[in-house]
Amino acid sequence: MNILQVNSSARPYANGAGSISTRLADELVQQLRAANPEAGFTLRDLAAQPHPVLDEATLGALFTPADARTPEQAARVALDDALIAEIQAADVIVLGVPMYNFGVSAQMKNWIDAIARARVTFQYTASGPEGLLKNKTVYAVLTRGGIHRDQPSDTVVPYLRTVLGFLGMTDVRFVYAEGLAMGPEAEAAGIAAAQAQIAELLQAVETA
Repeated sequence: MNILQVNSSARPYANGAGSISTRLADELVQQLRAANPEAGFTLRDLAAQPHPVLDEATLGALFTPADARTPEQAARVALDDALIAEIQAADVIVLGVPMYNFGVSAQMKNWIDAIARARVTFQYTASGPEGLLKNKTVYAVLTRGGIHRDQPSDTVVPYLRTVLGFLGMTDVRFVYAEGLAMGPEAEAAGIAAAQAQIAELLQAVETA
């Protein structure tokens, strides 16, 4: 098993403080690795290593044949190539996904834009689009200041299901930590609920 963890908060988690999505993703990965001591592990922290946006220069580089790219274009494409190689090699992906203004963070969007590449991670066929990142399990750890689960205000889950499914990742399992901005008691309850969901999901895997 190869595990890839992607933290997409704008802030890191260290010394007991900071991003709750990163903290919970760390806990999930720790349990996965404890159950699978031989597993490989890669961490992609988008707060520590911000990935550049998909802009006009990047599009120009991507649409230029590899042998015709300038050194600057080749270097920019190589940044995306590294993220693609990580997810191609992964069997299990753990995403830390905070909700910012009813959507994913800019960090997460930049990562998705980097890994979604035609003829590499998806392709169009006569019968429709086909995702090429198959046979992977994704755990998405969702953190929210309010309560949004199963509500119209939750645009994050439909978006992730759509884009990850488009790329071939149809086994997506969600962990919800909500109410984190509604006072200390609500925050503690939201974190505890997420930890219980993680334990339940991993227990189900062990007994499957």
